[in-house]
Amino acid sequence: MPRVALIEDNGRLADMIGSALSAVGIETDIFASLAQATYGLGQASYDVLIIDRGLPDGDGLTFLREYRGSGQMIPCLMVTARDALHDRIDGLESGADDYVTKPFAMSELVARVRSLMRRPSETVSLTFVFANMILDPQDQTLRCNNTSILLAPSELQIMLALLKARGQIVRHATLEHAAWGMEDAVTPNALEVAVYRLRKKMGRAGILAKIVNIRGVGFALRSLI
Repeated sequence: MPRVALIEDNGRLADMIGSALSAVGIETDIFASLAQATYGLGQASYDVLIIDRGLPDGDGLTFLREYRGSGQMIPCLMVTARDALHDRIDGLESGADDYVTKPFAMSELVARVRSLMRRPSETVSLTFVFANMILDPQDQTLRCNNTSILLAPSELQIMLALLKARGQIVRHATLEHAAWGMEDAVTPNALEVAVYRLRKKMGRAGILAKIVNIRGVGFALRSLI
């Protein structure tokens, strides 16, 4: 399911946007501050970023400029009450792909988000290398030597979270959020089952790394080389 990261501190508006997107099959994770968003964006992959300019801990425009500067090219829709021409120009020059001013019709926002999702990707294809394996998020494959294994969406997100942690422990709740989002009900053993499948696939491919269970805390990816 497509997933959107929404950075909006107005709880009522955020819930309305989330409901409108959910109605067309788009999952939404809501972050009420830039601090929450910084953490959340590092734990999961998103198809579109929706960001308000006025946030309690900073300017969304400055955040976006720095986010783009770090190499992140997720399509972004800027939402703001500032409707002056220079404000729109500032937003677009800072890395926003589209701009909508408050108040707006939910149908317009949904249409703009779906349009951003349909655009051909302009991002550089990023791959993650660890031990003797290569993870390519674009085609959801894990590669080792001449073997290529397709990962399920939940498996891909778990592996991405583990790789980004660089050997550090990733807590159960963080992995569940990465794999299934904040709103989905996760069965008690869903994470363990997904990790089990990942381990089997890694073993079949001859990958010299293992997912270590830190009992009661989470999991970590460790190299065997």
